[in-house]
Amino acid sequence: MHTALTITGKAANIIGRVPVLSWFFRYGYAQGVFWALMICVVSVTNDILMRLMGERLAPLEISFFRFLFSMLSVLPFMLPKGTALFKTTRPGQHALRALLGAGAIGACCYSVNLMPLSDNTTIMFAQPLFFLPLAVFLLKERVDSGRWIATIIGFIGLLIIVQPGTEAFRIVALFPITAAILFALLDVMAKIMVSKEHTLTMLFYFGLGTTIAGAFALPFVWTSPTLSELFFLALLGVGANMIQVCIFRAFAATDASGLMPFRYTELLFSATIGFLLFSEIPRLWIIGGGSLIVASNFYITWREMRRES
Repeated sequence: MHTALTITGKAANIIGRVPVLSWFFRYGYAQGVFWALMICVVSVTNDILMRLMGERLAPLEISFFRFLFSMLSVLPFMLPKGTALFKTTRPGQHALRALLGAGAIGACCYSVNLMPLSDNTTIMFAQPLFFLPLAVFLLKERVDSGRWIATIIGFIGLLIIVQPGTEAFRIVALFPITAAILFALLDVMAKIMVSKEHTLTMLFYFGLGTTIAGAFALPFVWTSPTLSELFFLALLGVGANMIQVCIFRAFAATDASGLMPFRYTELLFSATIGFLLFSEIPRLWIIGGGSLIVASNFYITWREMRRES
C-alpha cells in the first residue's frame, strides 16, 4: 500500500509539472472553476435520472432512495478506518444540513418531473443570487466589484431566460425556487464545515440524516421498484455524493462567492440534454440569456486568473 501511494504521489508530481495541467494540483481559482463545472455536469445527470425514475415512482420515494444509497455508498470508504470517521463534535450542524438537504432535494425531484429540464434549471439559477449575500454576511467573504458586476450580468441573463409573467411562474415554479434557497444555505454550511470535518464524515451524516427524514413519507408513496430501477437509484445516490465532493473541493480551492456565476453553465448542459433525450427545444430567449451568462463567466475567469498570476 505504501509503495502504491508513493508511485501515485510521484505520478502526480510529474503531471503537475506539465504547464497545461499544473493548475489542477494546486489550490486556486482555476481548480475551483473546474470543480464548479463538475457540479453542473453531475447535477444535470442526476436530474435526468430523477426524470426517468419519475415516470413510475413518486418523487418522495425517489428522494428516499437517493438519500439511502448516498449513505450506503460512503460506508466502504469509512469502515476500513474503524470508528475514527464516525466521530463528530458538530451533530447539530450535521442535523441542520440533513434537514435542509431533504427539503432541497425533495423539492428539486418534484419539479424536475413537472417542468422541462431547461426551465427547471433556469429557475434554480436563483441559487447564486441568494448565495452571494449569504457569503458576504455569514461567511464574511469580501466580494469585489468584478464579482458583483459578473453576478449582476448573470442576473440580467437570467431575467431574459425566465421571462417574468410567463408560464414559468406558475405554482410549480415555487418548488425549484424553494430548492434554490435551501441549496444556497447548504453551500454556506459546506463552506463553514469543510475545513473542520472530514469529507466522508460530512457525506455519511448528510446521507443518514436525509434518509431518516425521507423515511417518514415513504409509507404514503411506496411503489416497489424493479431491479433496473434500483440500479439507477443507486447511481443517483452515488451522484449525490459526487455533487457534494465537487462542492467541497471547489470551496476548498478558492472563495465560494467567486465560483457562483459558474453554476449558470448548468443551463447549457440541461438545455442540450433536454433536447437530445426529451425533444425539448430551447427557446430563443434561453439561448440569448445563456450567452450573456457565459460571457460574464469568461470575464470573471479572465479577471481572477490575472489576479493570481
